[in-house]
Amino acid sequence: MKNCILLFGLIFSQLTFGQSTDSIFDAFNLNEVVVSGTRYAYDRSEAPIVVDVIKPKLLQATQSISLSEGLAYAPGVRVETNCQNCGFTQLRLNGLEGAYSQILVNNRAVFSALNSVYGLEQIPTSIVEKIEVVRSGGSALYGSNAIGGTVNIITKDPQENSWELKQNISLIAGEAIEQNSSFNTSVVSKSSASGFTAYGMQRTREAWDANGDGFSEAVQLNSKVLGAKAFYKSSKQSKLTADISWVDEYRRGGDRLELAPHLTDITEALDHSIFLGGLSLEAWSKDKRTSGSLYVSLSNTLRDSYYGGLGGGRTAEDSAAALNAYGNTMDFSAVTGGQITHNFSDKQVFVVGAEWQRNETLDEIQGYQRSIDQQVHSYGLFAQHEWKPNKKFKSILGARYDLVSVEGRYILSSIARSSDLNLGVLSPRATLMYKVNGATRLRGGYARGFRAPQTFNEDLHISFAGGEPLFAVLSEELTHETSNAFTASWNHTANYFGGQTSLLAQAFLTQLNNPFINVSTGATLPNGSIVEEVRNGSGALVQGFNYEAGWAPNPGFTLQLGGTVQRNTYTELQTLFEPEGIPLPGEGIVTTDRFLRTPNIYGYFTTGYRHTPRTSLDLTGTYTGRMLVPLIVSDSGFLEIRESKQFLDLNVKINYDVDFKERFHLESSVGIKNLFNSFQDDFQSGAARDASYIYGPALPRTLFISIKIGGRHSTDK
Repeated sequence: MKNCILLFGLIFSQLTFGQSTDSIFDAFNLNEVVVSGTRYAYDRSEAPIVVDVIKPKLLQATQSISLSEGLAYAPGVRVETNCQNCGFTQLRLNGLEGAYSQILVNNRAVFSALNSVYGLEQIPTSIVEKIEVVRSGGSALYGSNAIGGTVNIITKDPQENSWELKQNISLIAGEAIEQNSSFNTSVVSKSSASGFTAYGMQRTREAWDANGDGFSEAVQLNSKVLGAKAFYKSSKQSKLTADISWVDEYRRGGDRLELAPHLTDITEALDHSIFLGGLSLEAWSKDKRTSGSLYVSLSNTLRDSYYGGLGGGRTAEDSAAALNAYGNTMDFSAVTGGQITHNFSDKQVFVVGAEWQRNETLDEIQGYQRSIDQQVHSYGLFAQHEWKPNKKFKSILGARYDLVSVEGRYILSSIARSSDLNLGVLSPRATLMYKVNGATRLRGGYARGFRAPQTFNEDLHISFAGGEPLFAVLSEELTHETSNAFTASWNHTANYFGGQTSLLAQAFLTQLNNPFINVSTGATLPNGSIVEEVRNGSGALVQGFNYEAGWAPNPGFTLQLGGTVQRNTYTELQTLFEPEGIPLPGEGIVTTDRFLRTPNIYGYFTTGYRHTPRTSLDLTGTYTGRMLVPLIVSDSGFLEIRESKQFLDLNVKINYDVDFKERFHLESSVGIKNLFNSFQDDFQSGAARDASYIYGPALPRTLFISIKIGGRHSTDK
């Protein structure tokens, strides 16, 4: 990867700037309309804020079945697996863990903390129209938890009368089989005043054991997704949109999956039933200068869980503890609001709006005497002004004021915590763009963000080490976290060697104040559980740059690569393990000044080549550099910090397309994921393993074959 970066840098340094043309913007979706950066529609090439777009074409090229597989193909974005037993995945933007990122569905912040635990694997790519990624602070627009950035998942709108069926079969490491079946169909009226689309998916996967110890590294999956989206235009100045989806998923990992969970040594089993729905009304004035919207989105999740097992023991006490490890969770989220956008002239745009968000979480495991009962309310007011004094310069000044209320009761055996917090936070934002010429744009920005002290996604997942569960509790002194984020970027689009070229370099610096840090205290509960405490750290700096380069000499060939070079450090040494009382022999205080599970270098590349009108080849891959990874090595929670190796995860896919009739099309493909089997080779073994000691690519070498048929309805206009 380093050699590739140097090679491309050498090539581009020898080239002279060419003149931009409108066709340049088409090869890399630069004319794509985006909304995530400004909260209203904007051509991506002209937007004052850098927005990356992941389209279905890329998701198909990478053979991504779920979002967790396709999100890594944008600079500054990583998706990592955090548990061998249940496959808990986490999105990281600019190296910051999942709770620092805001995930939106159709522009709404309805993706709750519980949804974030397994949600990236539960949303199929077959329903995605596009994914918009905004790196760095976005709190001025979307509220708390957008310090690392925002990912906006936009589902497909009905656009034409069409249908599609798809079947995918994969063989993981030559042993475990995964099958995925999906469909979608759309109907649009002849006047285009109304439309409807429906979709569904069924996915099954066998568990897979990497080292032959009888415990899974890839989890067993059985999931179903059904959904629909519809729109109705009562006039040319209004549009009503409704969407609904239902997810039913069962996942399980550990050992002896054929037995009841409480008869095994370790099992993590989760049964989810998830409902998401939304309704929005948009309206425009006849001259298109004024627009308004009202919206409401809901999600409701019911989860039956099992986190436990015999832990290698066989006594009556072990059996009683294993039998009591069943739990259940209820999670409800709602967001409603509205905004008005007015274009005073070609030089000024003003946006004002209000939003109300609510999240209720009740998570109980009676056997561990663990209970989380939390309600989070947020009332937000936001305003934004865009000024364009001339064709070269644009500026956006905006701010959001959030009044956040957190009421929570957190119980873990003899430990009890409560929260009754009312927090008012002002989050300003400023961005500038200067158009040097038709080919080059300079951008800069500042945004302030915050996170309230509450239970996040990682706290709703229970990991195991030494055969015992690990729980996190909030410190009694925990206070809110704030951030100051700065970005500066250079973007150039031109013709080089007769090819359409796009270049981007973006520097970022984020200052974290009072960052949340999990500290293991060495304390254990009477049932053997390991306890961590969430505390405020002294501060941290997240700094580096993202880069992206693309070249397309003709419509049949595209090459794109991107990545991140960064360094995330604490301003002072932070404690990760601090034993209470007299420590065990060899178990002293463990500190670090670096972020864990954050490589200094990571990136991706994609290449598409169409050999004939019917055949094409996709070569894609991701690179993950070395990083520090914690490993718990004793029942007290004492840990070691180890350095991982680097990984190049290369995928090859060959496609063959046939048009049998005007209305019938077949696409078939075959390929290999992780061609070189670049995969972790030092997994811990047995019931006492640290299940969170997992890093690198999610799966080993995997063969796949895919068939898709589709076409237009005979009633197409």
